[in-house]
Amino acid sequence: MINGKPTHLRSVGNESNPPAIFVHGLGGTGDFWSPLIQSTSLQEAYHCHLFDFEGHGLSPTSPLSKISIASLANDVKSIYRYLGLTSGATLFAHSMGCLVAFEFILNNPTWVNKLVLLGPPPSPLPEAGSKSSHARAELARNQGMEAVADTVATAGTSDKTKCANHLAFTAVKLSLLGQDSEGYAKACTALAETTNTLDVSKVKVETYIITGTEDKVSPPQLCQGYKEEMPNVKGLQVLDGIGHWHVFEDLSGVSKAVEQAL
Repeated sequence: MINGKPTHLRSVGNESNPPAIFVHGLGGTGDFWSPLIQSTSLQEAYHCHLFDFEGHGLSPTSPLSKISIASLANDVKSIYRYLGLTSGATLFAHSMGCLVAFEFILNNPTWVNKLVLLGPPPSPLPEAGSKSSHARAELARNQGMEAVADTVATAGTSDKTKCANHLAFTAVKLSLLGQDSEGYAKACTALAETTNTLDVSKVKVETYIITGTEDKVSPPQLCQGYKEEMPNVKGLQVLDGIGHWHVFEDLSGVSKAVEQAL
């Protein structure tokens, strides 16, 4: 139990290494990061901590709870406290997890010394995106994850992935199909309700951003905007022909970008 919640957390690497926390996105789990950790041998340089958000993977959600970006950021803080950390950690985040990372750092500015963002969404979410997330939440609740998995996987991956990387497309679908429909719906609603602009100009930690040329959630121009607004972005890597599920779609490209950053 972490912060009063049953939370799936696992750690790899030597405990004497500096810590790294991995924050997954909507429809993902901590295992989204496993191929990257293994490909780059991050466990040899860091003590890596991977967890599932409430309502995702092996972390169940209570029928009485409401999930928000703020509540998920508080869960990250609880992970830190559970691990006995208050500073010196590298934070990896993907998709919605990037908004959680922003929220966490804005409230705990000294607890992260390096930030790696994969596909950060806009803040706030555009009205069309908010309506789409609300509709997806309703569909998941009423018809289950099988009703949304194929559509989300198709929209979230590149044409190149759909045509030539069938294993990656399947990995995305399986990640979505493995989610609890109510937990996923709650997270969709949390994303839809991100109507406040996060002041990323106050996120002063050393930051690296990775996205894809076909990432519709986090297009290159959006990431360029983050680079210009955030005071300490050291690198922006755009992966050619890649959508929003970067690690699954282009493990080699993400690995190279991360190795250059770290």
